[in-house]
Amino acid sequence: MTDPRPEVDNQLRLDLLREALPYIQRFKGQTFVVKLSGKVTENHDNLASLAEELALLHQVGIRLTVVHGGGKQLSDLASKLGIQQTIIEGRRVTDDATLEMAKMIFAGKINTDILAALRQRGIEAVGLSGVDGNIVHAERRPPKQITNRETGVSAQVDFGHVGDVVQINSRLLTVLLDTGYLPVISSLGADDDGMVFNINADTIAAEIAVRLQAEKLILLSDVDGIYLHAGVPETKLSHLTAAEADELVSSGRATGGMVPKLQSIAALLRRGVHSAHIISGNKRNALLSEIFTNEGTGTMIVA
Repeated sequence: MTDPRPEVDNQLRLDLLREALPYIQRFKGQTFVVKLSGKVTENHDNLASLAEELALLHQVGIRLTVVHGGGKQLSDLASKLGIQQTIIEGRRVTDDATLEMAKMIFAGKINTDILAALRQRGIEAVGLSGVDGNIVHAERRPPKQITNRETGVSAQVDFGHVGDVVQINSRLLTVLLDTGYLPVISSLGADDDGMVFNINADTIAAEIAVRLQAEKLILLSDVDGIYLHAGVPETKLSHLTAAEADELVSSGRATGGMVPKLQSIAALLRRGVHSAHIISGNKRNALLSEIFTNEGTGTMIVA
């Protein structure tokens, strides 16, 4: 008897292509900004899989800009070198030694690893930091009053060489995108005096998405969406609007680290980006499923 499974598998693949077609037609020529966390780029096989998905998006005519962080790799290098790291309320204090490591890790190893993975898939990618072409014009973050959530004690903290984005200069990015290249940008920026700063990669990705009038900002990390209650699958939020995100915050249903994330995404959508997605960068095909299927895999927030 002939095994019917190969025919069923083939039909399933063809059905998936049919489902993807209207999305391909809709998004061809549109701009997506994709942010990769350090946790999803540290594993070679996972990065290779992600590069394959990015290559497919690029090949069907989506204008991609990739932004990456590298906090995990930076912490690992600091540990190997015996350089003490100070992280306060999830934010890293960047002293002189940490900035030098950030330059090596962000604009060096991680950026090159991503380019190599894309090169393997035949994609002409260009590695940049926010310092190149003055893409990310930044200023030093002033000392801030930080309250310890556990003790309630407040203290003024100087974050060192940490920068805040002042302006995005998209001219170089537009030239690259218009000529078919895929820019890959590490999370560094500089001021008018050439002082280099370590900048949150989510912030850079969001600001670039606004400047490029992107259709989507896609955040790939080690979580597969936003949950009302961490670790409780049925509380995952698959789809919500910016207004609903605001309501979650104002009503107190959103708590902890979800609050600033929802607030920043809602603000981003009010500045012109059509949708933001939070998905897992460690699940094979999660990116393709989020874009080309009706169900998706993570949390989608729309204006």
